[in-house]
Amino acid sequence: MGFGLLILGVLTWTAAHFFKRAMPAQRAAMGDRGKGVVALGVVTGIVLMVIGFRAAPFIYVWSPPGFMIHINNLLVLIAIFMMSPAPKKGVLLNKMRHPMLVGFMAWAVAHLLVNGDLAGIILFGGLLLWALVQVRVVNSAEPEWSPGEPGAFSKDVIFLVASFVIMMVIGFIHGWLGVWPFPS
Repeated sequence: MGFGLLILGVLTWTAAHFFKRAMPAQRAAMGDRGKGVVALGVVTGIVLMVIGFRAAPFIYVWSPPGFMIHINNLLVLIAIFMMSPAPKKGVLLNKMRHPMLVGFMAWAVAHLLVNGDLAGIILFGGLLLWALVQVRVVNSAEPEWSPGEPGAFSKDVIFLVASFVIMMVIGFIHGWLGVWPFPS
């Protein structure tokens, strides 16, 4: 049951995100109501992934070395920064076309590095695959792109500090849920 819900969650997440590209006429006909449908699909996917991941039996695939936790934490910090408003308001990521998706990929890779069980590989590998395909689909649908005007470096600094604070909060929530993400 756990693996089925986990896979269904990844597929629901993926379908919700591809709805606009796969069925543009149907999505356009829904107008603003379509945003709610997509949001419901995304939330449903997340709920299914969480329930499925927690219900899936632990099936050992590989044992991550201890130092991977440091690489994981660095990649997660980078991912949070890339998913912040920094790409639009700062300078460092201004010329990157898909900073949120690349940040999401970094987050997924980070979690693949420290989860050596089948459920972790299905969840984070599936989400990594979604992000890779999403970049390809967006680039094919909208080949022309140019960056906006760069912001200020001070905004990058502010969002980097905020990313560190957010990472600490996320880390403590992970700990509260039973997975301590920081070195002991």
